[in-house]
Amino acid sequence: MTALAARSARELVLAGVGGDAHSVGLITLARSLAGAGYRVRYLATQNALAELCSGAVGADAVLVSNMDGHARYYLADLPHFQDLYGVAGLPWFLGGNPMITADEEGVEELRRLGFRRVFPGYVDPAEVVAMLDAELAAGPGGGPGELTRPARRGGGAGVPRADPLAERQLVLSRWATGAEAADLDGNARSLLGSTWLSDVQAQAAAEGRVLIHPRTGVAGVGEQLELFHGLREAGADVLSLQIDSLTRNNAYEEAEAAIKEWSARGEGGGLNGYPAVNHGVVALRGFSGELEGTPLQVRHSTRDPRLLAEISFAGGVAAFEGGPITYNLPYYRDYDPREALSRWRYVDALAGTYRERFGIVIDREFFGVLTASLVPPCLALAADVLEALLAAAEGVRSVSLGYAEQGNRVQDVAAVRALRRTAERYLAEHFGEEVAVHTVFHQYMGAFPLSEEKSRELIEGSAVTALLSGATRLMLKTHVEAVRIPTLDDNIASLRLVERALAGPAGQEPSWDAVAAEEELIVRETVAIVDAVLAAGGGRVAEGVVRAVEDGLLDIPFSPSLWNRGQALCARDENGAVRFADAGRIPLPPDVLAHHRSLVEARRRRGRRSVEELVLEDVLSVARGRFDTWPLG
Repeated sequence: MTALAARSARELVLAGVGGDAHSVGLITLARSLAGAGYRVRYLATQNALAELCSGAVGADAVLVSNMDGHARYYLADLPHFQDLYGVAGLPWFLGGNPMITADEEGVEELRRLGFRRVFPGYVDPAEVVAMLDAELAAGPGGGPGELTRPARRGGGAGVPRADPLAERQLVLSRWATGAEAADLDGNARSLLGSTWLSDVQAQAAAEGRVLIHPRTGVAGVGEQLELFHGLREAGADVLSLQIDSLTRNNAYEEAEAAIKEWSARGEGGGLNGYPAVNHGVVALRGFSGELEGTPLQVRHSTRDPRLLAEISFAGGVAAFEGGPITYNLPYYRDYDPREALSRWRYVDALAGTYRERFGIVIDREFFGVLTASLVPPCLALAADVLEALLAAAEGVRSVSLGYAEQGNRVQDVAAVRALRRTAERYLAEHFGEEVAVHTVFHQYMGAFPLSEEKSRELIEGSAVTALLSGATRLMLKTHVEAVRIPTLDDNIASLRLVERALAGPAGQEPSWDAVAAEEELIVRETVAIVDAVLAAGGGRVAEGVVRAVEDGLLDIPFSPSLWNRGQALCARDENGAVRFADAGRIPLPPDVLAHHRSLVEARRRRGRRSVEELVLEDVLSVARGRFDTWPLG
């Protein structure tokens, strides 16, 4: 076999570009390419063009991913950097979800930036390997290839303890609309006149009712309001503004340019969400006034959330998602946890200020979904509990704790029950009975199947699991999740599926003895992690979180973060529940670790496959539609 014919002689660069944070698919593809025999330089997500092109020097091909639809903005100057680093002659490929609306014109526009091929949607790793074999005249190598990753960064000083709101004027000056949020008294009047999610959740919990919460976010004010009215009329209980990717990366100038460009064209697209900072406070107050009786929330994953929080609260939005763990480790490649903790402390202190001065209860939700793929419940629960403790310390008195369905009904029901139980325990220990705790069930957050039939089945089965778990709120997915950005009609159709499922779960209950046993296991695991984090910080939660991330006590599977250890590896057991194949440094009791490993090993032996093969299968199986029923077990 000649060197030219072997994959092992070919070195590939694989990287995400721009503000896009999706890492699960990239990490899966990196492992698939290395497993096929290629040598892979994995640059992780969120590369600037200089990093991307310098990293491509000496490679045989470059594979770029963008999942948020804004590739044309991130890659506009790519030809310049390709020439600067001498890599223009390499075969470049672009995939993921690089366009908000995929069409031939858009594909050709991206190709002209220097790509040999552009893939506008999901491509199976096996297809990528076959494409590279053909393009590079390579064939099977002599064994597994190599996979190199970016170096982990060192730590810095401790978490600042100064007054978190001392820099308020500087925060408000970051964009022109910040001035609209300066008057706390005026902001409070808007909040007092709006409908609070904290009140609506408390009433739903008392009634034993699951609130249905669709996601929505479009670029225009009028279009956003139209969506809100349509969803509320269809029966949505809670509405939210999904923020666009440029705003999430604090790129307000770029967002403004996109708004103006699409406005000049007379079109409403151009962004993959609502640019709340650019549209400002007045627009948000208009939403609150139009939607009296329905609570609004802001959902985002913003790197620096402070200005967005100021504008959201000033606009009458009394619910804000995110935190320094759940909106850092799953979303950012290089974001010092100390900086994240400091910025999110500002948000919590601001929410606490409104409560202390005006009696306004702003709900703070935490994204326990994390990276959404093969996340053991205990990691999601530990992150939720730690962020709830951080928020409560700043005066927050209503928290919503998120959990993403993994696919085994016993485990998912047990996880939500354990989440409420552990959060209430730790909050009561530190703050008495003052903090209201609610749980949020996210319908499956991994890649959806292309088949609409399979997607509908997933959505219905997921809704039943949410009801059985006792969750306060259900975050809605749509049956076109893998195909296109959902329309109003798509959201309404999926909402109807969920309503039907919530009305008739008879005969679908799991074994409650099995749920109780799994709940006890998850509680033990979560308590072990949270206690270890608190001990690492000497009782100071923020310091404990920093040390826990650095030492691997908190280790999120498929995280793009250079600060995350990345040693934990998880796979499903024979019933579809997520287990640790390797817990890395996560401080679980020895008998619990042995239990996890035995369950993974039983499945591995039955199929005569390696753990890596199980992991790849588990990440891709739902997207491929390879399940008979949902849930999996």
